[in-house]
Amino acid sequence: MMGDKKRYEALIEELNQYSYDYYVQDNPSVEDVVYDKAMQELLKIEEAHPDWITVDSPSQRVGGEILEGFQKVTHKTPMLSLGNAFGEDDLRDFDRRIQDRIGDGTEYEYMCELKIDGLAVSLIYENGEYRQGATRGDGTTGEDITANLRTVRSIPIKLKETLSIEVRGETYMPKKSFQKLNGAREEEGLPLFANPRNAAAGSLRQLDTKIAAKRNLDIFLYSVADFGDMGVTKHSEGLDYLEKLGLKVNKERRVCKNIEEVLAYVEEWTAKRSDLAYEIDGIVVKLNDLRQQEEVGYTVKSPRWAIAYKFPAEEVPTVLRDIELRVGRTGVITPTAILDPVHVAGTTVSRASLHNEDLIKQKDIRIKDTVMIKKAGDIIPEVIRSLPEKRTGSEEEFHMPVHCPECGSELVRLEGEVALRCINPKCPAQLKEGLIHFVSRSAMNIDGLGEKVVRQLFTHELIHDVADLYFLSKEELLQLERMGEKSVTNLLAAIEKSKQNSLERLLFGLGIRHVGAKAARSLAIHFETMDNVKEASLEDLIAINDIGEIMADSIVTYFENEEVHSLLQELERAGVNMTYTGPRLEEVPEEDLVFAGKKVVLTGKLEQLKRDEAKALIESLGGSVSGSVSKNTDIVVAGSDAGSKLEKAEELSIPIWSENDLLEYLPDEGGLIK
Repeated sequence: MMGDKKRYEALIEELNQYSYDYYVQDNPSVEDVVYDKAMQELLKIEEAHPDWITVDSPSQRVGGEILEGFQKVTHKTPMLSLGNAFGEDDLRDFDRRIQDRIGDGTEYEYMCELKIDGLAVSLIYENGEYRQGATRGDGTTGEDITANLRTVRSIPIKLKETLSIEVRGETYMPKKSFQKLNGAREEEGLPLFANPRNAAAGSLRQLDTKIAAKRNLDIFLYSVADFGDMGVTKHSEGLDYLEKLGLKVNKERRVCKNIEEVLAYVEEWTAKRSDLAYEIDGIVVKLNDLRQQEEVGYTVKSPRWAIAYKFPAEEVPTVLRDIELRVGRTGVITPTAILDPVHVAGTTVSRASLHNEDLIKQKDIRIKDTVMIKKAGDIIPEVIRSLPEKRTGSEEEFHMPVHCPECGSELVRLEGEVALRCINPKCPAQLKEGLIHFVSRSAMNIDGLGEKVVRQLFTHELIHDVADLYFLSKEELLQLERMGEKSVTNLLAAIEKSKQNSLERLLFGLGIRHVGAKAARSLAIHFETMDNVKEASLEDLIAINDIGEIMADSIVTYFENEEVHSLLQELERAGVNMTYTGPRLEEVPEEDLVFAGKKVVLTGKLEQLKRDEAKALIESLGGSVSGSVSKNTDIVVAGSDAGSKLEKAEELSIPIWSENDLLEYLPDEGGLIK
């Protein structure tokens, strides 16, 4: 008996720590299957010994704590959690309990919905206008994240009816957004998010709303705090009504007439879940009739009329045969596991990212180890852990190299980063993407040097770094596929013309980490020559308004490299301008700075400019770019497939420009105005 009591106390401590890691730190320390197994054991002990239950038992709370930095919000109607089902037997038991409570022979049906793997939130609308957004928190008290939720594009600021209502839903990060975010973080040498759920939670807990806005979050609404004011009798009718209000509700929901139809729905989406653009971790089954819901009632922590079926986690063992190193565009060295091919979540996996050396050491992963594989967010193959018990003695510990595997330059680890990085600008693994950036419209603007041509030049070994572009001959270019006399003549003329660009274009084109078009221009105006930028100290750089400490450190580190000095000497020998020749803002007549003090919104697909190029152009002409249209917006630049922003601009009579209108103000001859 006492042994059971000690085990029970140990489970409480263990599960509370798991919950803290998951909800507070946004950094789960165990897989869901580990947590679920421990929770099931705890619940069985409490069922046998109800007198043992303590207030700190995880069964007595919904989970989560309030993080510092956000105001607390008390939910008028608690946001309860759901009980879990882990298989067909659990679902059938749930169905029998429903029958027992509503009475034999009484007709009933279920509402089945996909269980979105994200962060539960509450939205409050007053007279049809969005007033407050909050996290679930511990179910009674959450965090006020109103401003961050306002950046989620699928949350309407106004409803289609002027009613007051509190709706509940799940904010999430789409799979593509998750891949893009982690890809960018990997290039920056930052820790990666474990899955889209944690990425969404981390995004909404940012104190800087700009960060949340960049994360491309989305939402599905699935409930109302009180259906009574809506005049509906079924949960399914309530969801239909939410759609009519302009709220986003998942389209894959289905009313099921009995438990057999529920099981068929579960089987269908267990097979199809990998086809979705977002991650789901189960199916939610709810009694559909609202009156019957009230009749069946609630436990202390969850409704008796609903249950969450949890998908089993798919983890597959395989052998890690080798670890390869990849050098990214910004020089980050990423180790990649080479695996014996294995089938995971619908596809065959033979490679998986290991992210960085610290993770390899933390998980004690060795070459020739048997390892467990899964797909993070059902997308990215990931090595979860090694299986030391299967070692034979032939396994080898892995160590990151001291020198770049592509160019041999010494690798560095910048302060605050976990990744090793090659900072040699002539590293061939970085050059292709670096060259494409260098010739782009927002950098050196060499017309005719698109991505395909750059790759051809590199493949034919006609260029090895950006300086080589300025020493290309007509004879060499004519060797390339689809390069005739006229196109070669035009390309050489464009390359020659780019030599006269003002310094800020060259600085941006060099691809110095953290230095965008706006910062490059600030550097060029302040220091005037490349030599002055090269010799600037950390203190000199930080003194400039647009330059922070991280960017300043990156600039100093870049110009300390001897390879950079050699590259700049080659560019200078080729006749590339190293001086700022553009006007200073204070020297430009107000009437010539077409965007001076103006707020501009970009919408739709631009055909000739990339979005960041258009933004850089507008900022260079004194304007600022906003993400939403309001009465304070001065100009909307609309590309193809422009949607609600264009409609709102028309409603507010805001001037609308085409992309061609914007292109008229492209810099020429190194200038910044038309």
